[in-house]
Amino acid sequence: MKKIILIVIFSTCSLFFLTVFAIANDKPSPYEKIYPEIGYKTVVAASNDFEQHYKEKLELPLRVPPISFTHNFGRFNDLEGDNNDSFELVYINDHASENHYKIDIRPIKAKIPKRKKYVLNTYELKNGNEATFMRISGFNVLVFERGKWQYMLSIDKRVSDKVTPEILMEIANSIDYPNKKMDRNFCN
Repeated sequence: MKKIILIVIFSTCSLFFLTVFAIANDKPSPYEKIYPEIGYKTVVAASNDFEQHYKEKLELPLRVPPISFTHNFGRFNDLEGDNNDSFELVYINDHASENHYKIDIRPIKAKIPKRKKYVLNTYELKNGNEATFMRISGFNVLVFERGKWQYMLSIDKRVSDKVTPEILMEIANSIDYPNKKMDRNFCN
């Protein structure tokens, strides 16, 4: 009888320690591994894919939200036909899941329609175009058109006290700064 009790206790303890060890070592893969596995790459590589596909220069905002990010990745989605092709730029923080910012860009001819039930406000960009501020599935989203593209700037709503609609507007307006080549004398 003592042997059976000892075997049961030993088995239970062994199972407990193996479970604790497995849970302690069951860390999620780092973003550097996860994102490339689902098609993300460097922003430069993804934007080059987009530009080669559309044979047009991609203009991205010069500004980012005033929160910290540890990683950024880009992805060009080249799906069947042109209707679902898009460029994604993702900024994330592996220490703060709420620091999640995304830019989606697609051709206007395949734009995502804005549903009135999500619209919170509209604004006017410096170039005169309208920008629509919406809340969709836990994200605050600023949607606007520029040139041939529809842009969607999305930020996790948990940081809405730090990234306001006005800040998203500043980010959107930063696309329109002239792309001048740097004067070499300025750099010296």
